Amino acid sequence: MNAFVFPGQGAQFIGMGHDLYQQSSQAKKLFETANAILGFSITDIMFEGTSEDLKQTRVTQPAIFLHSVILHAVMNHTVQPNCVAGHSLGEFSALVANGTLTFEDGLRLVSKRALAMQKACENTPGTMAAVLGLENGIVEEVCKNTEGVVIAANYNCPGQLVISGAVPAVEKACETLKEKGARRALLLPVGGAFHSPLMDAAKKELAEAINNTQFNTPHFPIYQNVTTTAVSDASQIQQNLIDQLTAPVKWTQSVEQMIADGVTHFKEIGPGKVLQGLIKKIHREAETSSGEFQES
Repeated sequence: MNAFVFPGQGAQFIGMGHDLYQQSSQAKKLFETANAILGFSITDIMFEGTSEDLKQTRVTQPAIFLHSVILHAVMNHTVQPNCVAGHSLGEFSALVANGTLTFEDGLRLVSKRALAMQKACENTPGTMAAVLGLENGIVEEVCKNTEGVVIAANYNCPGQLVISGAVPAVEKACETLKEKGARRALLLPVGGAFHSPLMDAAKKELAEAINNTQFNTPHFPIYQNVTTTAVSDASQIQQNLIDQLTAPVKWTQSVEQMIADGVTHFKEIGPGKVLQGLIKKIHREAETSSGEFQES
């Protein structure tokens, strides 16, 4: 069985998607449509902007989404997926790939999500930290016993967990985790506490947008971050997508479940190879590859 997987925030780089734009008329048309929907030239920032410009959440999220879904649209489809999954933001790309969302609706939701998250970050300061070399249970216990808001937010692979929450609570948890033997407990250069209760205001905004968007029955199931299981019901997909903003990204558990359900090959579609690296750490025997562009 084959899974198509889509990356999330952090996979961006200057120049992303430029080769697609130049070499594929279909890709160029989709990029131009995106510029019109967003009301600004995101292609200028993606192709020639500064790292600082590209790092803004309102730009980063649509940029990664566009690179992923446009590559999926124009790539060589010799291999068909049996299921899809995405890391955080990547779920929106996955839902376009499996027919649940149209390209246009997916982009509008991603833009809405990015703006709502950026606003929540400005109104409620928070941060995230990468914790390396500890078992999940220890990290969860430390978070539970730390005063203030701090939770395990991204289960990326065994021994690599990201925590998220209010700045003092995350800093305090990092100190304790180092005492407990963490190889590293390092604050990340992010704008806020993603996938924590501090995103509650953004969740309410996103919920309204999602509930006003047409979600179709998918062609094949998506393994979602919140449940880690295969979902094909459109209304359940909607609810999981809303819950994801304040809930942990259970990527390790999702990949393990896909493998248990028979997936042997994971094709990463989008910028970079971050997910392929994580999947190999979760299951060394898993086969991975990148989506390849087919010239038109």
